[in-house]
Amino acid sequence: MEQPDRGRLRETFNEDAELYDRARPGYPAALFADLATLSGIGPGCRVLEIGCGTGQATIPLAERGCNIICVELGASMAAVAQRKLAGFPSVQVVNSSFEDWPLPAEPFDVVFAATAFHWIDPAVRVLKAADALRVGGTLATVSTHHVAGGDTDFFNEAQACYERWDPTNTPIGLRLQPATTIPHDSEELDRSGRFGPAAFRRYEWDLPYSTSAYIETLMSYSGHRALAPEARTNLLACIKSLIDSRYDGGITKRYMSELRIASRYR
Repeated sequence: MEQPDRGRLRETFNEDAELYDRARPGYPAALFADLATLSGIGPGCRVLEIGCGTGQATIPLAERGCNIICVELGASMAAVAQRKLAGFPSVQVVNSSFEDWPLPAEPFDVVFAATAFHWIDPAVRVLKAADALRVGGTLATVSTHHVAGGDTDFFNEAQACYERWDPTNTPIGLRLQPATTIPHDSEELDRSGRFGPAAFRRYEWDLPYSTSAYIETLMSYSGHRALAPEARTNLLACIKSLIDSRYDGGITKRYMSELRIASRYR
């Protein structure tokens, strides 16, 4: 069964789809180049994208000539994606949860999910993704991690803001970890018995933010949106003050995007 917190939190993204589209970082071009090499995507390839959001990762696939069905839970998110993808007649955006969406009879060559797979019910996501694929087809998921790098001192100091205003979800002394300490994870794919061995590719990249841009980015995350209004206001004010007073109105954040690819074998 889906955990209540997962269902509640994943719906927060739909509250301000325009902010999400404006604030969320995209993905490195090298990721899509590797995806094409490893999965064979190209003109005419049938792709099912789970949780397309506002279409940030869809456009690079559409530009490669893929025929894409995007299944997006949030109606506002789906509307923004439809607007952005209107120039690609081979892309269809469907407003539905992946769990409830009926699979079409014709299987897909690739099932793709960018920073969305973990929001799907664990009892459903792997097996239904396998059912959606032809034998030999590819499940490709992208996860995004906040890792040590960039303005490390800022992120260490910012923990005091979280410890004060979001103590329930903030372990004392929490620090960002180097990307090398984050393990590869294919356990649920291996356990399903439907996929071959997973391959992984990782991409570290830095992104500069002004104070206002960073606050907008924080407001695109489910955990921040789900905070009680007073706590959220105070948390964001604390972080804003820290950036403005100690970092001259701007910081740099390091991300690590991980591409995980596995082929369906039965």
